[in-house]
Amino acid sequence: MMNKLVDLWEIPKAAEKYMIVGWEQWADAGAISSALPHYLVELSGARQIGQIKPTGFYLFQFPGTHHLLRPEVKFEQGYRVELRRPKNEFFYAGDEHKGLVIFAGHEPHLNVDNYAEAFFDAVEALAVRRVGVIGGVYGAMPYDKDRDISCVYSMPRLKDELAEYAVRFSDYEGGATIGSYLLHEAEQRGIEFFVFYAFVPAYDLSQQSAQMQGIRIENDYKAWYDLMRRFNYMFGLDLDLSGLAAHSQELISSMGKKLDELMEKYPQLKVREYLEAIDSEFTEPSFEPLSDVWKEELGDLLEDLDDER
Repeated sequence: MMNKLVDLWEIPKAAEKYMIVGWEQWADAGAISSALPHYLVELSGARQIGQIKPTGFYLFQFPGTHHLLRPEVKFEQGYRVELRRPKNEFFYAGDEHKGLVIFAGHEPHLNVDNYAEAFFDAVEALAVRRVGVIGGVYGAMPYDKDRDISCVYSMPRLKDELAEYAVRFSDYEGGATIGSYLLHEAEQRGIEFFVFYAFVPAYDLSQQSAQMQGIRIENDYKAWYDLMRRFNYMFGLDLDLSGLAAHSQELISSMGKKLDELMEKYPQLKVREYLEAIDSEFTEPSFEPLSDVWKEELGDLLEDLDDER
């Protein structure tokens, strides 16, 4: 019997299904968790197939928050034309062989165990083979290098495979994100579930000048791209990431120009030295799947044969 909080109006029949999950949540640096799922929906042409009903999961207000938690409403000439409530939606793209479920949700404020039960009931009803959650954390790291990615997972047997994706296994201790909170329920149900947290560049310049604000990347397309390269390979999705790669390069170029302007305008801040110190302490993770290496080597081989003709 389906959970009463879950509404699935389609159960795709693909032989093999995978799932990518994101939330409007605490661990959303670079808009990785909130915006990347919607980007994937558009990229893949996914259609909505269900939802978790919002009943009992969200606060309307809390003292001191004012409008932070409230649903947003839009009026035109006094008439309500839109009411934006928290949503938890399932989307799907694929064929009879392989499918991708994309979940875009809002982190619950209340009854998180009921939410977890509804979420995993839907995962089981959809017969998803593996669930990958995405999140972002701000940190001091080079803006023009591959993003550092931290990983947590539901079952010990996943570790050796996940290690092949150039990730660090987290030793974090502190407040739980929604993704890390769900690990326990996933393991109890025997569901393959993991979370990739990408570190998004953020620079604290307050030590250089009390008047300077920090610099951080709001939409980290480089992190999006680095994460999706891993998912594309792990899930065999064959998504076209060329547009995301272009956005990534544009971001790096734009960030470089802004930092150059800052260094030129405020040389006394020693921003260059600050960035060089960050770079010197950073070890760039290198995810090079065998298929990509093979394609590159094959291309080189064909080029050499052309030269010999």
